[in-house]
Amino acid sequence: MSEEKDVEELELDEEVIELIDDDGKVIKFKILDVTEYKGEKYALLLAAEPDEEIAEDEVVIFRLNEDEQVLEPIEDDALLEEVFEFYQQETDGEEEIES
Repeated sequence: MSEEKDVEELELDEEVIELIDDDGKVIKFKILDVTEYKGEKYALLLAAEPDEEIAEDEVVIFRLNEDEQVLEPIEDDALLEEVFEFYQQETDGEEEIES
């Protein structure tokens, strides 16, 4: 999944969205969350259905381009790790506050 993915009417409150991979295959995702990191928004997604390419508990991260209503793939592994670690720190902090 290396090319930009079109999102049909991206609504962040929808439970499931459909993305089309490079081969034209539709993959359904659940939106785990959207987070802002260094001025950019990122969508964190989980596979909504079993898939041979994506593990059920694997988080997939895309840059959210709200102007064009697309999710853009991130090729930089270091950035992916930074965004995921930032998200984990944010959610850990929220859990401590709720306790």
